[in-house]
Amino acid sequence: MKLAIGVSVLFSLSLAAFGQSTPELEFEVASVKTAEPPAFGFTVRIRGGPGTDDPGLFRCENMSLSNLVRIAYNEKRTSMPDWMNTAMFNVDAKVPKGTTRDQFSVMLQNLLVSRFKLAVHHETREIPTYVLVVAKNGPKVKEAGAEKPVVEDKDEPTRPSTPEPIRLDKEGYPIFTPGKAQQVMAGNRARMSDPRMTMAELANSLGAQLHGPVTDATGLKGAYEITLYWTVDTMVATPETDSGPGLLEALANQLGLRVESKKGPVDFLVVDHAEKLPTEN
Repeated sequence: MKLAIGVSVLFSLSLAAFGQSTPELEFEVASVKTAEPPAFGFTVRIRGGPGTDDPGLFRCENMSLSNLVRIAYNEKRTSMPDWMNTAMFNVDAKVPKGTTRDQFSVMLQNLLVSRFKLAVHHETREIPTYVLVVAKNGPKVKEAGAEKPVVEDKDEPTRPSTPEPIRLDKEGYPIFTPGKAQQVMAGNRARMSDPRMTMAELANSLGAQLHGPVTDATGLKGAYEITLYWTVDTMVATPETDSGPGLLEALANQLGLRVESKKGPVDFLVVDHAEKLPTEN
């Protein structure tokens, strides 16, 4: 699925480049390798890091460089060369104890600057934007239970980076281990699950699929158990594809939520430079 966004630039405000590194915020150990095509199809998986049940080990499998940039800068609105959407990599990073989410983001930014010579800047563009609201018949989400205490990392050696096999149900959607925050895409089938997710976090995640910023206007506070599955190739399933629910249909039927669209000025992260191959580990 092509993630690049072609829009008209109304005006541009170049800010200080984000290509500089912060040496004191780095992963203890990090490996970035070109991903080999999976034997059973195109599968993307991301797990671990601060705020998850495995805070000490961050791992991406078959992740595009474009999405690595979006994760690092917490940006869903980006402009970058098309090749960055198809260049896939596996990343394994040992995260220092006590690292916050903000510190983790800087560590990942520094890793991309170091390995890919990444350089970026910000500018403002006029694009479609979205608002996440509750559907007519009300929400279908369950409030999350009490937050579990953070478990300190044990002094154990970094686990081998051999990926665990993805299990699929009879319709081709990934099967998840209950109680873990995971997002996986297998072919054109996608599934996300999070035992504790705010509506703001869900809106931010939806922005990547809708190619535009999503603002939470549900009025739902706190955290919820979120499970959502959909087909990636189409927003709405059609007889021609017959491949399951599109994202908007899944959002309404499974979570009782919907998005409304409008246009407005939005800040973009623009990639000025990136190498196609990372430097050696």
